[in-house]
Amino acid sequence: MTVNMTKGQAISLQKADGGSLTAVRMGLGWQAAPRRGLFGSRTREIDLDASAVLFADKQPVDVVFFRHLVSDDGSVRHTGDNLVGGVGQGGDDEAILVDLSRVPVHIDQIVFTVNSFTGQTFQEVQNAFCRLVDETNGQELARYTLAGGGAYTAQIMAKVHRVGGGWNMTALGAPANGRTFQDLMPAILPAL
Repeated sequence: MTVNMTKGQAISLQKADGGSLTAVRMGLGWQAAPRRGLFGSRTREIDLDASAVLFADKQPVDVVFFRHLVSDDGSVRHTGDNLVGGVGQGGDDEAILVDLSRVPVHIDQIVFTVNSFTGQTFQEVQNAFCRLVDETNGQELARYTLAGGGAYTAQIMAKVHRVGGGWNMTALGAPANGRTFQDLMPAILPAL
């Protein structure tokens, strides 16, 4: 059963049987919004990029994105860059896999971001979402839908963070501006 999350909502990543999730996929999907023009409507390709920033005690220690596809410890892996979106027709256009059982103990938060590398704003994007999937069985656990466009080029989507001996996910949905995850650091830090 999927939980449709609202901004700021947190869910536990414990399984219904009391066990902990061991591997999750943060999927990102989007489509270019049609634009009306003199000769009818048309769409322009949108290049959004998913990133995962790994934190230890509120300090960034590693990042996974289209130019660094695997974390240094191997626990987080990006599936590859999608330059246009909408290919999955509602499925994941980019995904980041997290082996929670292999994340080093000093990593306490992983923040997922999405940004427009080409500088297009979210006014030009529709049907954008991030979702968390139990990678062991393919079951969608949670979905956060980006509602409405905006004059920003990035979004701090969600984070997974340690709580006791397990993990929680929190939908953040914070708009930001920047073409890369480095540009987004000032917007990420308040969410930690």
